[in-house]
Amino acid sequence: MSLPLWPILHGLAAGAGVDVGWYPPRNTSVNDLATALRGPGVYGFIFNSSQTPDAEYGTYNWCNMPHVRRTEYIRPSPEYKLRYVEVIQRHHKRTPYASNAFPVEPYHWDCNDQGLYYYGAPFGDDKRRPAPAFWTGFISSVNPYVPKGWIGTCQFPQITAQGLDDSYVHGQDLYGVYHGLLGFLPSRAQDWRSKVVYRVTQNVITSQVAGMLIGGMWGTRDSIPLLIEAAGVDSLEPQYTCSAGSALFSAIQSPSNAAWKTHLDEAAELYSTLDAISGVSPTDSGFHASFDHYFDNLSARQCHAKPLPCMVGNAASSQCINQTLADTVYRLGQWEYSHIYRDAPQSLPAAAATYGVWVAELAAHLRAVVAGQESPLYFHNVAHDGSVSRLLSILQIDRMVWPGMGSEVVFELYKRAHTTGRSTAEKPSPSGNYVRVLFGGQVLRSSNPSLGVIDMLPVETLLTYFDGLVGKDAGLVVGKCNGTIQL
Repeated sequence: MSLPLWPILHGLAAGAGVDVGWYPPRNTSVNDLATALRGPGVYGFIFNSSQTPDAEYGTYNWCNMPHVRRTEYIRPSPEYKLRYVEVIQRHHKRTPYASNAFPVEPYHWDCNDQGLYYYGAPFGDDKRRPAPAFWTGFISSVNPYVPKGWIGTCQFPQITAQGLDDSYVHGQDLYGVYHGLLGFLPSRAQDWRSKVVYRVTQNVITSQVAGMLIGGMWGTRDSIPLLIEAAGVDSLEPQYTCSAGSALFSAIQSPSNAAWKTHLDEAAELYSTLDAISGVSPTDSGFHASFDHYFDNLSARQCHAKPLPCMVGNAASSQCINQTLADTVYRLGQWEYSHIYRDAPQSLPAAAATYGVWVAELAAHLRAVVAGQESPLYFHNVAHDGSVSRLLSILQIDRMVWPGMGSEVVFELYKRAHTTGRSTAEKPSPSGNYVRVLFGGQVLRSSNPSLGVIDMLPVETLLTYFDGLVGKDAGLVVGKCNGTIQL
């Protein structure tokens, strides 16, 4: 039985002629299953270093994705004045999740080159200040209970020392563009604190990144607030309950979806080889529902220059996961993300429901700036791959990839100056405000014809598109999530 095709409704949002229907992405090597199963390499993507040569910057780098940098940044026409910037990024590179470990890992993973600081400090009392206490992982010589999987002084996950360094450089690069190049943000000597906002999720790895990123941007060691929403309702991760949207994503990744079932069936021999080496049980549903667990386990090693694993107790070359096997896992992981978030027609309504609240918050920020309300100049969200993937799904990016470490989407809001010349934008904005969206430092291209190349798109078009999917102020989200409004 195959998954019923979701209706592809290319409907117009009320009153604006904006198409809110799903359109498929381009056909590329990434979403071609035959290439994912049997192709060579991984499309020129980088999986073994945070460093991308300057001449190749912009190349997909799982370990440290390209982002806005001064050397590659394309300045818009002088007729456009920047008014607001909102960034959402995935955290930087980390140790693997404990759930993605093999039953017995062949080596330890220690994190003795950094500290994770967890302490509270009262405001308004300068006499009683906390010591900056940090966690040091240890292994007890007495405790008879040994954890399965990863053993070492790290948390699984935590941002590694290299990931912290990537976060710092990311912050430096953002400052280099939005202050150094454009003069938009204040200097470090001016009152920048009242102009910027940072937000994180309930997962502490986002706070680990935010602290280093802020240090890189502003060169400060001062205490800086991070906005965080309550557990269970956070829109950034997201955590709010959305049964109907989650059900759609589950349907995409189920045997009832013929394409999904085919890719798992075709990968059966690969799974058998990986299981025999790793010791993972063939009945482990976490490892076999998708390639997510194997992908995380192997890529985290390679990003940190650790060897690919061999069968415990047998280091013969035939009993090791070699680069060819790892590359196949990476290709299939890329195919899966493209299928889940773009190729399946159900991906758009699923993403709009499960990420609609955050999109509505973004829309509210843009509206406030357009209306001349007092607003920050810059808003930075540190989130996860599921956050960025859902956003790219809603924007209908024309070539979907799995958002790697540090992946970044930037929304820039501009006001066009009144000139006698013709606007470089294809369509005029009634308010004179335009949006440019960047992914990986490059202008994002959408498959949806109302969005197209999102480079000086009238802000009204983007807002109408968002409203058509999630409602103004997220007015459609609760109904879509609980099933009272059809997805």
